[in-house]
Amino acid sequence: MNSSRLANQFIDLLLGVISALLGSALVIALLGVANTLLLSVTERTREIGLLRAVGMKRRAVWRMITIESMIMAVFGTVLGMVLGVALGSALVLSLADFGFDGVTIPWVWLVVYTVLAAIAGVLAAIWPAYRASRLDILQAIAADG
Repeated sequence: MNSSRLANQFIDLLLGVISALLGSALVIALLGVANTLLLSVTERTREIGLLRAVGMKRRAVWRMITIESMIMAVFGTVLGMVLGVALGSALVLSLADFGFDGVTIPWVWLVVYTVLAAIAGVLAAIWPAYRASRLDILQAIAADG
């Protein structure tokens, strides 16, 4: 009885460490998406200026940058989940001799993480979208590409 209690405590500790690592990876991913979008806005200054010159509203620039961010965040999340489920399934199947019955995939959690990734993508887009929408149209058009 004591050894199973110790094993449960070890597993709880391990899950806590993995959750902390997942949280820090999320913060790093948010910074990475925001940085990529800022570089994208910087490199597409002339394009954004031309779009604004032909009538694109600031709100549409916000929407464009936000959708780009959400696509990057959700795509990265789905790719990571597919890879994680595949590797986790392979690990469980390889440990079948040690009493692991079968693979259980937490579908609800995968959907929750995908929705959270979309929300994180929106949060990561705030500063780049603000910068892109506030570009001076004439200076943006005159910028060297």
